[in-house]
Order: sequence, then C-alpha cells, then structure tokens
Amino acid sequence: MTTPMANKAAGSLVSITKKHTVQSSGLWEAFRRLFAIDPNRSNGVPLNPTYRNPPPGSNDPIAYDDPVTVPAGDIADNPYWKRDNRRSYPALSVVGQGDVVGLLSVGSAAQPKVELIGEAGQKQLVDVKEQGQTGLAAYAKKSPGDMAKDMFVGGLPPTPSGTSLNGTQWGVYKYELTERSYPDGYPCRIFK
Repeated sequence: MTTPMANKAAGSLVSITKKHTVQSSGLWEAFRRLFAIDPNRSNGVPLNPTYRNPPPGSNDPIAYDDPVTVPAGDIADNPYWKRDNRRSYPALSVVGQGDVVGLLSVGSAAQPKVELIGEAGQKQLVDVKEQGQTGLAAYAKKSPGDMAKDMFVGGLPPTPSGTSLNGTQWGVYKYELTERSYPDGYPCRIFK
C-alpha cells in the first residue's frame, strides 16, 4: 500500500494504455501482465509518430548550419595525424638513390662540394637530378674514385653508430656497471 506522501513524490501512476510506447496486445499482453513484476511498467520503446518530431529526413540539409569549432573543424591543413596526440610518433625520413647521388656529387647545404651560382648552378642541379633517376650504380660506374673518396673512411666502409676501430679490435660504446642499477636522476626506488 502506497502512502499519500510517496504518491505525491513519485507522481500518480499512469495507466499503461496512456503511455506513448509500443506495447503487446491480445494474448501476449495478458501473458505479459500475468508474469510481469509491475504490470503498469512499459517496455520503453516509444511510438514513432509521437516521439520522432521532426521525423528523420524532413529537415532540409541545406538549411541546417553545422556548428563548427575552429581550428578543429577546419578541414584544410588539419589532418588527423597532426592532432592525434596519442600517436605522435616521430616522422620517418626516407633517402632515395637520387638523393644520395645528389649528396655525393654536389654536396649538401651544410657541406657543399661545388658552388652553385646562377644559371650554371641551376643547370648542374638539373644534371644531378637526371643522374639520380638512373640510380646509384650508374653514378658509381661513372665516377668510382669520387664515390670511394666520399663514402669510405681510410678504405673501409662507414662504421655503425657508436662503434670505432681501436687498434685491431672493434670497440662498442663502453658502459659500466655501478653499485646501483639506476642513476640518481632516475625516479625509481630499489629495495634490498
């Protein structure tokens, strides 16, 4: 039995026939009312004509203004990889054979081999670009002495990063074991 205070707080009960929900009918409605914990509770599925106002597709899409947030909503110059902070990996750089031929024959901006001034410099850059399209092997056949002088150090190919030839043995980056396994700046406690 409900008290008047509870009825006032919860509101009056609404008959299931007055609710704007899809309900079963006939034998299945009697079956549902018999086995339901609360027969006046609806299933919650709204009637389409009542609750879908305006119905889908009735609004003119041209008349609708999409709220745009700037700069995130700006399509131009805003690809997903630029604003994806979870996967902000360093961008990979690729050096092709044409780039290597250009570096070997002309040099770089930091270490130029030939001064490129005026039209003669532009013509030389075009020639280097055409040489690069043929590949590194064609450049090596054309000028093996220049390539060997630039690529090999003392007649040997370049060493991997962190290695050096000390006398007769290859030395790798030397590391030392200390009493503590982590340096002082590393935020880690060690329990013994």
